[in-house]
Amino acid sequence: MSSRYALSSRGVVTSPHYLATAAGKAVLAAGGNAIEAALAVGATLCVVYPHMNSLGGDGFWLLCDDSGNLTGLDGAGPAGQAYSPDFYAGRGLHAIPARGPHAANTVAGLVSVWGAAHALSRAHWGGGLSWRDLLEPARGQAEQGYACSASQGDFLTQKWAELGGFQTLTDLYAPNGQPTPAGALFRQPQLAESLRLLQRDGAEGFYRGELGRRVARGLADAGSLLSAEDLAAFNCRKVDPIGVRYRNGLAVNMPPPTQGLASLLILGQLDHFDLARHPHLSADYVHLVVEATKQAFRLRDRHVADPDHIAIPLAELLAPATSADLAAAIDPARAAPWGRGVGPADTVWFGVVDAQGRAVSAIQSIYHEYGSGVVAGDTGIIWQNRGASFSLDPRHVNVLQPGKRPFHTLNPAMYLENGRPRLVYGTMGGDGQPQTQAAVATRALDYRLPLTEVLDSPRWLLGRTWGQSSDSLKLEGRFAPDVFDQLARRGHTVERVDDYAQMMGHAGVIRVLDQGGCEAASDPRSDGAAGGV
Repeated sequence: MSSRYALSSRGVVTSPHYLATAAGKAVLAAGGNAIEAALAVGATLCVVYPHMNSLGGDGFWLLCDDSGNLTGLDGAGPAGQAYSPDFYAGRGLHAIPARGPHAANTVAGLVSVWGAAHALSRAHWGGGLSWRDLLEPARGQAEQGYACSASQGDFLTQKWAELGGFQTLTDLYAPNGQPTPAGALFRQPQLAESLRLLQRDGAEGFYRGELGRRVARGLADAGSLLSAEDLAAFNCRKVDPIGVRYRNGLAVNMPPPTQGLASLLILGQLDHFDLARHPHLSADYVHLVVEATKQAFRLRDRHVADPDHIAIPLAELLAPATSADLAAAIDPARAAPWGRGVGPADTVWFGVVDAQGRAVSAIQSIYHEYGSGVVAGDTGIIWQNRGASFSLDPRHVNVLQPGKRPFHTLNPAMYLENGRPRLVYGTMGGDGQPQTQAAVATRALDYRLPLTEVLDSPRWLLGRTWGQSSDSLKLEGRFAPDVFDQLARRGHTVERVDDYAQMMGHAGVIRVLDQGGCEAASDPRSDGAAGGV
């Protein structure tokens, strides 16, 4: 029986699927470090949660070693050289389609992140476990099968109007037109073969080897213009994480093109309020976080894009004076106006802390559920539609250009005290990611709630995600009725959703304890588990 909570002095792992958590736990038990455990988790998630992440997606890893040194690995894949606004305009399109071959228009960066992480582990973290062995649990699950999660079939059923016409997808995930039912044994022999090639040839093989050639051929057969040359030109980047002061420590995240900036700006503003004087289930608390979110999102939407193409005033945006000015503009009694948000995303976040206190906060995604709907030939690899977030408006900060990286909702988080990780946390959920991160961080740090309560407590979402088109303030139904009433009186457009709503994302959190050791929890909204050794 999997558990949603773990406590250990020898390392912990949390992820949104219990089989992935088990793979990471086994690596820690064998003496592996946090990076090695995270590789086993991430690879397994690509098999057992295929509707949310894939070898054909992007990823970002935030690493902290036992000396407090931070490293970011940026796996944002750029647009293919054949894709431009003129290409879509020539086909009478005013926006990039969310599904289909021309939604599969960006390189998948995740596997390159895995390769860089494994190399870093060997060079600097004393890693001794082989690449082949770390991917073996994932290959085994793909070949031998696993009990299909309810969400895998549910999301395909919900999106059948968009995805049912992609035969390479439905042949795998809905044979005979019926999505695989929950609990049924589900095998992916084509993906198992791709993982075998990846084990043999390393991460390089995905971009410049046999697997890469198979992927490019499969994409071309489906109608995508993403080429073998686009794949071969890609390497993930090592980047410097960014941070803001929060309480007695430092909140850290990934720089653009991710929305890590927005997550940090929310906490930077909340640092100017004594949140703990308001109960964490109160309208006062929710209002303050939502208002901070609105201001953070306005700055995000104005500035965040590929920094290779757009100058982003990061130092100014992250300066204490900016957070102070934003916080001063919040009206505790009245909601500011709000417009349309960015939209949906399907993603997995997972975290590991090992016995030496080294930490990994990792996130990987194919953007919408089942990505572009395109499977790359006979590889079993679903390709992302992250490039659908590009604009075709030449005046837009995130306008499509060949070789440009798209805006990314993905952002893995940590919170450091005295230069060492105190919290490792993150979530899936598009616009919901910074909001849920704020809920997790404040409930863990300001309210010092037990970790299971941090994740179980009702959450909210301003804007759209998971295919929702309304920009209302959505609250889970477990909030008290007077919270809905008070927020409405302040001017929020409030909407009640399920008690445990999938749109609130699948969060996870690890907390390093004062007395030594660490604890981990996984979200009751997911199929996840926390594990310790």
